[in-house]
Amino acid sequence: MFDMLTEGREKDMTDKIQTEMTLYDKLNILTDAAKYDVACTSSGVDRRGDGTGMGNCSRSGICHSFSADGRCISLLKILFTNECIYDCKYCVNRSSNDVVRTSFTPDEVCTLTIEFYRRNYIEGLFLSSGILKSPDYTMELIYATLYKLRHVYNFQGYIHVKAIPGADQRLIRLTGFLADRMSVNIELPTAEGLRRLAPHKSRKNILTPMRIVQKEREENRQEIELYKSAPRFVPAGQSTQMIVGATQETDYQILNVAETLYKKFDLKRVFYSAFVPVNSDKDLPALNGEGPPLLREHRLYQADWLLRFYHFKAEELLDEANPNFNVFLDPKCCWALKHLEQFPVEVNRADYRMLLRVPGIGYKSASRIVKARRMGTLKYEDLKKMGVVLKRALYFITCSGKMMYPVKLDEDYITRNLLNTKERLPEEIGGITYRQLSLFDDMNMTDAVF
Repeated sequence: MFDMLTEGREKDMTDKIQTEMTLYDKLNILTDAAKYDVACTSSGVDRRGDGTGMGNCSRSGICHSFSADGRCISLLKILFTNECIYDCKYCVNRSSNDVVRTSFTPDEVCTLTIEFYRRNYIEGLFLSSGILKSPDYTMELIYATLYKLRHVYNFQGYIHVKAIPGADQRLIRLTGFLADRMSVNIELPTAEGLRRLAPHKSRKNILTPMRIVQKEREENRQEIELYKSAPRFVPAGQSTQMIVGATQETDYQILNVAETLYKKFDLKRVFYSAFVPVNSDKDLPALNGEGPPLLREHRLYQADWLLRFYHFKAEELLDEANPNFNVFLDPKCCWALKHLEQFPVEVNRADYRMLLRVPGIGYKSASRIVKARRMGTLKYEDLKKMGVVLKRALYFITCSGKMMYPVKLDEDYITRNLLNTKERLPEEIGGITYRQLSLFDDMNMTDAVF
């Protein structure tokens, strides 16, 4: 199943890779070139030891991701090569850029991974790449690297690798049996955006390897059911990345694309990357000193979380009349404020899915509520211990028919209070006892935050 490239073929490919640089020089160049791929959660930092303690930290190549059980794990994040035959206008490695070019050899990647692992710097490898000569040529080198790492160096740690669009299906399949996760970056949300900024790429070429991975994973699951010892194909699933702000697509369009990818390709994760202007081009937007749209990226991540874990649909969060997220409020709060007719929710009776739609209640705290209320009636102090963020939830819930404080169920009133988080509950109303409010109660209260 895992037929290796012949030694002659691999040697011929390796001999063509630049070898004049030291391994450390290559590492500095190819880790810096990899920082724009956001499939890892964060990059590392430099911290030199001062001689009074133990150890130091280097940012080169170290990124952080999270495992299924919530652990933060460190990965060696590198490009195999920053050479590329494509001229994508948003990419620092575009073929027309005058940058220092270099490539690793398969043995160099293996050496770096093993040496970093032995020193306890990392737990796995994140390997991406530019396109060297052709998609097949690059994919063969990546496959050779992973094969050696698994079967020659006996590395059993986590590996996340990029599938190269346009590469032969057989190469993608063979590589998938060596990797834990594969990803193909969709880059831009629409085919028109690709045509303008990445004319050498096509939506078909990008989606084809995603479909291959999905199909192989489905067949592999069936094989494992019959033969428990069967090798696993991309057991951690596949992911992708979209650039936000390089083209004119709305949040509604981006979120719909993400929802479609989750449904049709069984993706584990869609990553969003705020556009960073690394090149000058008339087709790229001018940020006018405002910097990358990081807050917009953040809102998309929050909405993406609602799609994956909170049973929301894209059409519930945005529509053509309101195509972009409010930068001041998170998407869940915005939805709740537009659907006040569904609130307040009685936490001792509401079903799990409705609890998930309450601002301040996460999927873990919703599960705790459902389990705990079997044993007795819940109070507000119980909700706080379960992790409910009461400063947001108090406007939308009741406990035993009583609201935490007498508040108005009014969109403008709640919005002002949610935004003004520094205010405190006025002393004059601190002693008011609980009672259920109707939708029409005013209480002649000031616009305070509770």
